[in-house]
Amino acid sequence: MGLFNFGKKKEETMEQCECGGMLKSSGINEKEEKSSCCCGGNCNEQTMAKAEAAKQEGSAVKVLGSGCAKCMALEEAVGEALKELGMSDVIEHVTDFAEIAAYGVMTTPALVVDGKVVSFGKALKKDEAVKILENVRGQGCHQK
Repeated sequence: MGLFNFGKKKEETMEQCECGGMLKSSGINEKEEKSSCCCGGNCNEQTMAKAEAAKQEGSAVKVLGSGCAKCMALEEAVGEALKELGMSDVIEHVTDFAEIAAYGVMTTPALVVDGKVVSFGKALKKDEAVKILENVRGQGCHQK
């Protein structure tokens, strides 16, 4: 029964990752140990410091996500909303999971406006993005 570790139950441990997520380690022995977290389990002081610095840089409007279809749809809707409101911000697409985790986002796509996470977990429609941008930036009602 112990041949090739068949029949042995895998041990699983949970610990806090530096990004704030839970780091799950599993494996029968040290060779098979695998870690997984929202950030890929590669958080350390250096990567988190780099992610924090990246939060402060770049454009004021960011889409956080891997580049999937929902992320691209959110970026397109936000671009249309910015154009409708007459705002000329460039949208930055952040795909680095350590930087995404630095925002406290665990579900993508997410939208960050002026350093503040304003939406996460869904691709907004243009009208929803317009309302959010108006609320965050205090634009009030826009003229058509």
